Amino acid sequence: MSLKAAFIFLADGANSTTDRQVVSTPSVDLTVIGTANYADAEKVAISLIADGIAAIELCGGFGIVGAARIAKAVAGKAAVGVVRFDGHPGLDGKSGDTVFADG
Repeated sequence: MSLKAAFIFLADGANSTTDRQVVSTPSVDLTVIGTANYADAEKVAISLIADGIAAIELCGGFGIVGAARIAKAVAGKAAVGVVRFDGHPGLDGKSGDTVFADG
């Protein structure tokens, strides 16, 4: 049986309904989803749990606050991990907590 996992990334203008792909390997089915902000990512994370996702990895654009919001949203129903940057190169060296926290 393969692990059902997801990778959620943040991108300005991303549409989480259409900006997604599934990569299947013999050991992992990885769903990759682009989200526009933290609120969108929270909704996506909750829906992934309903789809049987057991592990969610968050892109480096998520700051400490953003990662905590996702962990709270899934309420222990999936493991949550984070790729970490002190300042994300795709966000002009800023944290997602500065760029995406309003959503």
